[in-house]
Amino acid sequence: MSRRWLFADQLGPHFLDHRHQPVLLIESKAVFRRRAYHRQKAHLVLSALRHRAAELGDQAIFLRTETYRQALRGVREPLEVCHPTSRAALAFVRSLDRVTVLPPRGFVTAVDDFAEWADGRRGALRMEAFYRFARERHRVLVDGDEPVGGRWSPDPENREPPPKGARRLDLPPPPMPTEDDIDAEVRADLDRWEREGIRFVGRDGPRRFPATTREATARLRHFLRHRLTHFGRYADAMLADDPWMAHSALSSAFNLGLLDPVQAVRAAERAYRRDGAPLAAVEGFIRQVLGWRDYVWNLYWYFGRGHPGRDERAGRRSVPAWFRDLDADAVRARCLSDVLGDLREHGWVHHVPRLMVLGNYARQRGWRAAELVDFFHRGFVDGYAWAMTVNAIGLSQYADLDRRPYVAGGAYINRMSDYCGGCRYDPRQRLGADACPFTAGYWALLARDRNRLPPNARMARQLAQLDRLPDVDQVLDQESHRGDQPP
Repeated sequence: MSRRWLFADQLGPHFLDHRHQPVLLIESKAVFRRRAYHRQKAHLVLSALRHRAAELGDQAIFLRTETYRQALRGVREPLEVCHPTSRAALAFVRSLDRVTVLPPRGFVTAVDDFAEWADGRRGALRMEAFYRFARERHRVLVDGDEPVGGRWSPDPENREPPPKGARRLDLPPPPMPTEDDIDAEVRADLDRWEREGIRFVGRDGPRRFPATTREATARLRHFLRHRLTHFGRYADAMLADDPWMAHSALSSAFNLGLLDPVQAVRAAERAYRRDGAPLAAVEGFIRQVLGWRDYVWNLYWYFGRGHPGRDERAGRRSVPAWFRDLDADAVRARCLSDVLGDLREHGWVHHVPRLMVLGNYARQRGWRAAELVDFFHRGFVDGYAWAMTVNAIGLSQYADLDRRPYVAGGAYINRMSDYCGGCRYDPRQRLGADACPFTAGYWALLARDRNRLPPNARMARQLAQLDRLPDVDQVLDQESHRGDQPP
């Protein structure tokens, strides 16, 4: 029998064929020498890997080495491994003798099924179309041939701003894990590695995210019982004092392979059919897992290295050090400072601050998308190449996925958050000392890149408004002087 080699993002029971299958786990120190990961991401990955080794006991060979190759020299038996989650890792395992590469696990729609669907779309690979395909194929929230509720997505019901005057949603926060001796050992090792010269970003802190399938399952159950009801309506909202909002905070558990997304989708569907959870909330969560997560995973492999976002709309400027190193204290714009601060403290913010604060600001400034991918990869506890390449390049920075830039001015942030009320900048102003850097940056971007933006009706209104602005040249000059300095 071959021994199943599990990478550190393949740690759930669904990556094994049976309970007593022999396992190989490898912890590579060299991974953390190559780039500066968030300290809490490094902690989470190592904690999850070591917890899995402890769970498996004598069933697993667990090797801690400098490199994977060094570890593999001591393993003589045949190995098999589930399809890794990065192109580099896949090329590596395919280059090895005695290693059989199995199909991917940890996602709902198979790569071959996605490719068959995509090949028939003639390049129009809209997420909404894929999501409908996945719902129909896997029989999720459908009755016969029709979607439950008569619509494939009640997404307009899931775009409410936060409740007026609220500092937090009236919801219990996600259950936090209890650290143990393994976490203490990981923290001591990371302290020692830092003394040896391995660099991290962000701040250490108590582990906030699941490192075992048991912890992840407990958080999923808590979300379905106590938080799902409000997830849909406030999915796009932000509050400075509530980083969790109604989100499940399960992305890292999915991406470590601790949770089977099929089981999570079915559990959410039961919450609607059996327990009466609101359809808009349930559908919103399922769309994130069955829709977006599978969509970006499959696009990563479908396009390979030739992702269509790598075009003339690419940014040319390097991401500045204050942004890369999460120096929130250098920033006066409240939304950007708060989001960088939350990322520094937690290693995580939900998808709207990522897209409409961090990604939005980077796009306005023309920073290199490849550097943004690296930033999101190493700076977030749930960051992986397959997720960040499509999300950061395709959605945030280039808009090749639905043909419009995901950029906005301060008015959007003001509507969907409570940041602007306590900010020194005015979201209504684009010129002067009080000009919001997001508002000014938005109009500067449209003016600077209008000939390179994808032509479509969804941009027509904004470009017509740009033509009516009397002070575009002054805005461009102002933002050119601002440059890459922290706003």
